[in-house]
Amino acid sequence: MSKPLRVAFIHPDLGIGGAERLVVDAAVGLQALGHSLIIYTSHHNPNHCFEETRNGQLEVHHVVPPFPRSIKGKFHILFAHLKQLHLTLHLLWPWAPKYDVYFVDQLSTCVPFLRAIARTPVVFYCHFPDKLLANGEFVDGNLQRRRVGLLKRIYRYPMDWLEEVTTRQADVILSNSNFTARVFRSYFPSIPQTPTTVYPGINISAYETPIDASDPDVVAVVSDSPTFLSLNRFEKKKNAALAITSFAKLRPRVPELATLRLVLAGGYDPRLEDNMQTLYALIDLARSHSLTFNVITSSTSSLKLPPLNTTPTNPDVLFLLNFSTQQRTSLLTAASTRALLYTPANEHFGIVPVEAMCCGLPVLACDSGGPTESTVSEPPAERTGWLCAPDADLWADALVEIVRMSPTESAALNQRAKERARLVFGMEAMASRLDDALQQAVAMGPPDSGRVWWLMLIGFLLAYFLSPWVM
Repeated sequence: MSKPLRVAFIHPDLGIGGAERLVVDAAVGLQALGHSLIIYTSHHNPNHCFEETRNGQLEVHHVVPPFPRSIKGKFHILFAHLKQLHLTLHLLWPWAPKYDVYFVDQLSTCVPFLRAIARTPVVFYCHFPDKLLANGEFVDGNLQRRRVGLLKRIYRYPMDWLEEVTTRQADVILSNSNFTARVFRSYFPSIPQTPTTVYPGINISAYETPIDASDPDVVAVVSDSPTFLSLNRFEKKKNAALAITSFAKLRPRVPELATLRLVLAGGYDPRLEDNMQTLYALIDLARSHSLTFNVITSSTSSLKLPPLNTTPTNPDVLFLLNFSTQQRTSLLTAASTRALLYTPANEHFGIVPVEAMCCGLPVLACDSGGPTESTVSEPPAERTGWLCAPDADLWADALVEIVRMSPTESAALNQRAKERARLVFGMEAMASRLDDALQQAVAMGPPDSGRVWWLMLIGFLLAYFLSPWVM
């Protein structure tokens, strides 16, 4: 039995997304092991979050920052650093609660301050280096730097330096996949640690809870029509356009499934221009393929839907914005759902394919990044899904295979997927590995105060004073 710990989670924006799902499930899993914990965040909207963070299951401290998200769409990362430093200040007051260990993810700005001033060990969980999210892209499977202007390079340099130096201060570094760990080692050469991979886990029992079929939210999304499901935030990089195009190519090839439909569900934040542009681009793409569509949200969401010329009854494509837990589970477990389409290429991990496997649902994903570690495509006797290059014709071929599987093949795949999800990606497995990391950090003893923190401050101020020159 491990020692119960007082743990503080620090996460920048507790909305709806894969990183947020990991934080919530990690917190729930660690609570089940007897640890006490609180999540600190700079943004938490009860109308746009996971249920566990608003129903009292998890204690969330929302420290409202005095900074905007951006100025005219710029300086996102600068303000993200400022918000985390503001949040960190609340943890460093003499009267603030004391913890045995901090669990930090996404932004590492606070790490040296927590170690040097609070004298508390830190475990940092790397989803993917921000310097590569901002400056890199994959070309033919290889990560390459984007070509950016001189001013942007000047702006990003101190930010990238700050990320690497602050990450290096963590007592224990974790990553969400072997893929991310390899990229981390290549692009953070000054960090001697090789991150330990701790796969995101899921609360399998949440998908086994009976669904209230009379719930209006469930009624709005469940259909007897054969359904393909895509779960992703409405961001351009998630490439949901691949799902629409491959779906359009599939329909004439399976005339026996005349009522086939596609559900695109995910987090949508009207504050984010990328979300808005992506939704409208996907709607235009559906129209270009002569597909009818409808746009809905859950009853728990305060989102006001844009006025659109939709087809409310039996649309070919259903856009579901900010789905509820009941809607997600009902779609993943519905007998009419044939497969999950996971469209991002080179995803750092991707929790959604694991959610689908947990429900015995075949996965069709891109043959790169994290899904190659979660989804087994070969040999067929061990298959839990299909991995294909992000080409609509190849995806349409795979979808034909999926819809024409025999009942025996489908049942066998269903069972294999469930077993793999439980053994490798269950919440218990993740919580156990996180517990090991937290105990390891605490066993190292209180960190030396050192003088590293003022170097971080100099780097941050440098970035701050350079920012007005960036257009």
